[in-house]
Amino acid sequence: MDAIDFPDDLVQTQAAWNATYDALAASRPRDTTALRHRLLRLSVRLWWHPYWKTAPSVPAARTELRQLVRAHGAARAT
Repeated sequence: MDAIDFPDDLVQTQAAWNATYDALAASRPRDTTALRHRLLRLSVRLWWHPYWKTAPSVPAARTELRQLVRAHGAARAT
């Protein structure tokens, strides 16, 4: 599958979602209510982003977005 050129705001939203999820999954997170609310807001923004109306295969594109952001985050951490 060819690499998809995702909009920057969609990539940033997915990265924020990942960071929030990781913070919530951490041992003894602080302010879980705020993290859960943020995760919900980010989930809505991801799900209803206008980009998905133009994607040829939405499920595959969503998976590729998640993989791309995870790989980019892992590369940045090293």
